[in-house]
Amino acid sequence: MNMEQNDFGALVRDWRKRRRRSQLELAVETPMSQRHLSFLESGRARPSRETVGRLAAALDLPPRAMNALYLAAGFAPARPVRSFDDPALEAVRGAARAMLAAANPAPALAVDRHWNLIEANPAAMRLMKGVADALLEPPVNVLKLSLHPEGLAPRLANFREWRAHLTARLTREAELAGDSALTALRDELLGYPVPRGAAPGPVTAAPGRVAIPLSVMTPLGRLDLMSATTVFGGAEEVTSSELVIESFWPVATKDRAMLEEMANA
Repeated sequence: MNMEQNDFGALVRDWRKRRRRSQLELAVETPMSQRHLSFLESGRARPSRETVGRLAAALDLPPRAMNALYLAAGFAPARPVRSFDDPALEAVRGAARAMLAAANPAPALAVDRHWNLIEANPAAMRLMKGVADALLEPPVNVLKLSLHPEGLAPRLANFREWRAHLTARLTREAELAGDSALTALRDELLGYPVPRGAAPGPVTAAPGRVAIPLSVMTPLGRLDLMSATTVFGGAEEVTSSELVIESFWPVATKDRAMLEEMANA
């Protein structure tokens, strides 16, 4: 049996189970016979490039996983993968930097699929002041930085709540992307100690609240920020499709005033 074909079949089967589809359901969606799908998963049949594409679409694979499926079937990847500083991504870099600049004085940062920092605006860098130097050594993981005991954790007024929010998000992202690195990151975050005196997480949402805030204690008082996530819709290059702009907006007028005062200090 050809090892590439066997790898392809194992990938299809793994993704089918992740998406909670039976062979029959996936075969109907693709479309192909259930028998043919069974042969593909077992390595008894070799897929055409068109078949790989149909399976990737039916399984709603992210671009990086789609490329892995093509490679396992013996074909060239469907989507190019470039570094963020590649000249071909000049428009993407420009758009990302424009969004970071436009957010000021609110913090905003650009991260990759594993939450490693790519770029940050001055407001975000101000929030990072005072964290341990080791956490600022590249690659800077912004989730580790926010929950590590030598990072922002001691300053978070809602540590348990914010950690629960982030780890739940990582669980969803790991499931959608099939990325074990995200699961490992989640487990590492859950292993960090809870800061002394941390408030208990709320059992129910506060009345009238629309989002879980990032609540940071600053020299000016408690700063409450709500996060917004921006991605590049329609991106056909892998790095661009995985780029995320995470911005943090003031919850109330007093938070906006606090951000402006911090920017002018």
